[in-house]
Amino acid sequence: GWGRAHRLIFAMLSIVAPTLAFQGPTLMPSRSSGASMRAEGEIGVTPPLGVYDPLGLLATPVTYPRRDYRRYVELEIKHGRIAMLATVGVITTEAGFRWPGYLSKSLDLKFADVPGGCFDSYNAVPALGWLQIVLFVVFLELGFGATDPNKEPGDIGGPSWVRYSDPETKMRKLNIERNNGRAAMMGILGMMTHNALGVDALFPIVGGN
Repeated sequence: GWGRAHRLIFAMLSIVAPTLAFQGPTLMPSRSSGASMRAEGEIGVTPPLGVYDPLGLLATPVTYPRRDYRRYVELEIKHGRIAMLATVGVITTEAGFRWPGYLSKSLDLKFADVPGGCFDSYNAVPALGWLQIVLFVVFLELGFGATDPNKEPGDIGGPSWVRYSDPETKMRKLNIERNNGRAAMMGILGMMTHNALGVDALFPIVGGN
């Protein structure tokens, strides 16, 4: 009856109320701050989320350990590009494509001997090979990959870099890159999760390794 339902509702509220009392306001997204309003219409602010800032990264003034908004944009673009390369790499190796020749002559290891997938290919590369990869990435990060503060975030190319003069075309192209990078970050994370669970990176339903 009504009395039983009333007691049930009261019990549920008594459980939920203490939890709500400990929710701090800093975890809630702020739609009224000047920083959030500034982001409306910017590159990367696309449907369906629009301006989604649950951690308050857009809040001003910027206080330690947070970085300014531009730095987070640069990091997202960079991680998106790396994730797109990683995703294409997994798809390519899973399809059976390999570089010709040797990966390491001293170990008699050919590129054709390296398995596909995320962790199997990672483990197959010798330590000296990874050292070369790390040094090359550091060179890109400190040299070619460094973003000029006078340029837009992600603009690391030289004179041959494709740039669009039409504002609408430029925004559409940059939004495509940003969204593809976000999808690739989710994709490579899913592939790594599949491999960690012992199934195929691309087709986990097919079967285990």
